[in-house]
Amino acid sequence: MKVNAKKFCNKNLSFTIRLAVENDAKDLSEIRLQIDGETENLDREPGESYIDEGGFKQLIFEDTEQDHNLFLICEANGKIVGFSRCEGNTLRRKSHIVEFGVCVLQKYWGYGIGTHLLIKTLEWADSIDIKKITLKVLETNDHAIKLYEKYGFEQEGILKKDKLLSDGNYYNTILMARFKG
Repeated sequence: MKVNAKKFCNKNLSFTIRLAVENDAKDLSEIRLQIDGETENLDREPGESYIDEGGFKQLIFEDTEQDHNLFLICEANGKIVGFSRCEGNTLRRKSHIVEFGVCVLQKYWGYGIGTHLLIKTLEWADSIDIKKITLKVLETNDHAIKLYEKYGFEQEGILKKDKLLSDGNYYNTILMARFKG
């Protein structure tokens, strides 16, 4: 299924969700680094597991070539403000599964961007008969957990004491999945 760009308007913000293209690579490298510094909900601290422009160009190329990968971006006010990615598996026994992740600049939280990225991803997954979408979420990220549950995700397991955060405490990661069919 081809994912067409779609424009949304929510809380006085207009934004567009579309497929990532090679020309987005530089901005994606910068925004990912910025997002990593704005939240502890992700695995990385700023600069860790850095992906440069060339790395994002390669990801975008691979995701364009692979039927079970999807790379979406969200643009608002002429710039990228968030993105999501699904990565599938080329192994036949696992070809029914994709893993989902989403990042949105903190300034743009609360506008429904993450929700719309998720909805477009679910539509895509359903159209190509993906049976299972997995994700990981920090136990303290109640907003995300509730959003995922609203869209049919359920808890599969817990990775105990999985992340050490800046307060010096360890936190659990919740494994969630949505099953289809």
